[in-house]
Amino acid sequence: MKRIVLLGASGSIGLQTMDVVEQHPDEFEVVGLSVGQNIPALRQILRKHNIYTVCVQNKEDLPNLQEQYPDITFLYGDEGLEKLVTIEDYDILVNALVGFVGLYPTYKAIETGHDIALANKETLVVGGDLIMPLAKEKKVHIYPIDSEHSAIFQCLQGNHHKDIKRLIITASGGSFRTKTREELEHVTVKEALQHPNWTMGAKITIDSATMMNKGFEVIEAHHLFDIPYEQISVLMHDESIIHSMVEFQDHAILAQLGTPDMRIPIQYALTWPDRYPIHVGEPLDLAKVQTLHFHDADFKRYPLLALAYEVGRRKGNLPAVMNGANEEANQAFREGKIKFLQIEDAVYNAVYQVGFNEVHTIDDLKKADQAARQYVKVFIEDLKEANE
Repeated sequence: MKRIVLLGASGSIGLQTMDVVEQHPDEFEVVGLSVGQNIPALRQILRKHNIYTVCVQNKEDLPNLQEQYPDITFLYGDEGLEKLVTIEDYDILVNALVGFVGLYPTYKAIETGHDIALANKETLVVGGDLIMPLAKEKKVHIYPIDSEHSAIFQCLQGNHHKDIKRLIITASGGSFRTKTREELEHVTVKEALQHPNWTMGAKITIDSATMMNKGFEVIEAHHLFDIPYEQISVLMHDESIIHSMVEFQDHAILAQLGTPDMRIPIQYALTWPDRYPIHVGEPLDLAKVQTLHFHDADFKRYPLLALAYEVGRRKGNLPAVMNGANEEANQAFREGKIKFLQIEDAVYNAVYQVGFNEVHTIDDLKKADQAARQYVKVFIEDLKEANE
């Protein structure tokens, strides 16, 4: 029985993780989780599972929850997350949080010797230079949940790191992959949230449309697999059936294929090196698919992808600045405060205006994140004043 602590249990990845656990009740047990503000989702989970420790975002939710579930230890806020991930009695942390908030809990879980199943890409985008050495020091495994990184991880099984020629990360292109940049001027939030292949949370779906998400995945792959950026390629793939590939020195290319269902990489992160049966609807049938389409990634069409390569190479505080600016701009677009293409403007300007600093601690990353967010808030206010 593998004991799991799950962060972000009420989100898309969190709910699919719970489904994987429910499909294998003799193999997995969730002993602790966090749900943010989604108390109704928490109550649904608690009807099915005996959870020992729960963290919510708001302190005011605790009295009612404690009265209704007297046998559960309830925590709240950032301090609660830290306490949750540092309890001793579990085997692996599934981090399904979205955004910078996921960094510190991952760091603390590694510090206390817990393995990580990682869906929170910001952990490595922002803090990879701190996280990976700490994981090595603590002899902690980090298992990727992102479909692209899981695919690479699977393709590398049984192969030597020295034999890798390049990693090929596939990209769907998101909601607007057939639109020109001129056509993107007036797209709506509703349109941006209509991903052609995947069902994901709102923030990640917008990041997919800007290709910021793919830029994050390039940086994450660099840290996860210790591969130079020059050996990481992005390939557009319309169908999202090949989740990523690895090319080796002899020019052989291994690919991992499957239906676009996140439960497959979630389960593999929990069961590695074994594979268990799983019910995910209709399995992949290539005879029905018949044709797969590929084309090169256009860095002019997706400038945030190009920016991610640049920022990843420059390191320091810039990945944290890029991420913080993107989180703020992404939310502003979803709230109708800026236009779609202004996400790019906000992120690009923040990276070049906030300024470069070296990073030595988690606090350095927090400062970079805060500076980026403040920059974007001022950027949005200036846009508002210019339009009045």
